[in-house]
Amino acid sequence: MKMLHTMLRVGDLQRSIQFYTEILGMELLRQTDRPEQKYTLAFVAYNGGNANGEAEIELTYNYGADNYELGTAYGHVALGVDNVAETCDRIKAAGGNVTREAGPVKGGSTIIAFVEDPDNYKIELIEMAGREI
Repeated sequence: MKMLHTMLRVGDLQRSIQFYTEILGMELLRQTDRPEQKYTLAFVAYNGGNANGEAEIELTYNYGADNYELGTAYGHVALGVDNVAETCDRIKAAGGNVTREAGPVKGGSTIIAFVEDPDNYKIELIEMAGREI
């Protein structure tokens, strides 16, 4: 088995595409509009996504739904980065929302931070220097 994608419901597809591509540096791989079923999908990823062995994020916009309750079950999506502090600075400069600045994880030494996308989904940034996956 292989992880292919994670789906997130979004309230404004273009705003979400902009966040994931312009602020987090992913690429828009494909977009499909299904007017009869009243939804649009957009897939974003790093390094070409599934075609190159990478997982993707599926952004799903359901016509007429501009926000969602996240509930208490959702945790976060994690992204590995070279330098968390520099990534946070770049995200803030691009207009992104850093909700937890770079620093060690509680009880450990791994450097992490958290950002939120436009629909308030949490994204953890994990510093990969010296860390094995």
